[in-house]
Amino acid sequence: MRERDTTRAAWALAVATGLSILLGMSSAARAQIAQPTLEKIQSANRIAVGYREASLPFSYLDANGKVIGFSQDICNRVIAAIKARTQRPNLEVRFIPVTSQNRIPLVQNGTVDLECGVTTHLRARQSQVTFSNTFFVAGTRLLTRKESGIHDFQDLVGKNVLTNQGTNSEHLLRTMNLQKQMDMRVISARDYVEGRESIESGRAVAYMMDDVLLAGVRSLLAHPSDWVIVGTPQSREAYAFMMRNGDAAFRQLVNDTMSAMMKSGEMEALYRKWFEQPVPPHGVTLDFPMTAQLRALYAAPDDRAIN
Repeated sequence: MRERDTTRAAWALAVATGLSILLGMSSAARAQIAQPTLEKIQSANRIAVGYREASLPFSYLDANGKVIGFSQDICNRVIAAIKARTQRPNLEVRFIPVTSQNRIPLVQNGTVDLECGVTTHLRARQSQVTFSNTFFVAGTRLLTRKESGIHDFQDLVGKNVLTNQGTNSEHLLRTMNLQKQMDMRVISARDYVEGRESIESGRAVAYMMDDVLLAGVRSLLAHPSDWVIVGTPQSREAYAFMMRNGDAAFRQLVNDTMSAMMKSGEMEALYRKWFEQPVPPHGVTLDFPMTAQLRALYAAPDDRAIN
């Protein structure tokens, strides 16, 4: 009996210990979930918005240092919805510049509440952050001089090729270089400002990034008509806003706002403004018509990853 009692006691202790560990783990998991974003914004009367400094025409600074662009116009509508939901009409908007390298960590640690730039929704990133509805779909291609002799990716063998650090394009280009043994020298720029300077100086023969962003870079070059965007798209990039994981209510508000814009025709009007009409700073038109794929997406919004 004494041995049986001892066994029962040991079993009870083990169960209690196991429950304690499980409860502790549950508490730790709960502790990692940030304060609900809308509650955080309402309490502080402030929202932190991540933006890009030179991603024309999506998110960039104008001559007066104001954040403008297609992404920012959408973001402004979301901010208006947040003001209404939190009953904070005088909500302070704090703009925080982000880069390809730091954008995800800044969302994860709560420095940025909503990232409104040019981030691709990848399945590999879903464990780190939550994505909104897709608002643009781009293809990864090449920007090069008309006389460069570069027409597609196979022409890059042994050449200096530029891309941006921390992007899906960089990953694709380096993987292609390794798998196809192309002997390319891959140069990774910090941002589009450095990229534009590098391609214009001749440091690289081609610039691989999303086609629409390359169109933005081209519009800022000294002689845009000397440059062409070429090559078979190597991927489809679904742009979306980023938020912290684990906040379904905030994600729903963002998605509802964007869906309403898409279905009402407001998103299409913004598209014409930024892609089919002259845009700051030089008044150049990107001449980037809306694709059938994007038009279909606006008719039936979703927040699914393509890749």
